[in-house]
Amino acid sequence: MNLIEGIQEEMNRVRELRKQYVAIGTSGAFGLIVIDAEIKQGEKAIASNDVVEMLKSYTNLQKVTG
Repeated sequence: MNLIEGIQEEMNRVRELRKQYVAIGTSGAFGLIVIDAEIKQGEKAIASNDVVEMLKSYTNLQKVTG
């Protein structure tokens, strides 16, 4: 697996986790903000092909837990 595939895998995992935050309603609002920001950052890093930002994004996405 390369770095881009790793980020995409983590973004997919976090997107699934996002569904749980949506399901708990307003209590999950802060979590949704963080999750959405991390997904957006991952997408931006891939689009810009910035390896340093991709590594940072990959690490941050791994830290997102439920």
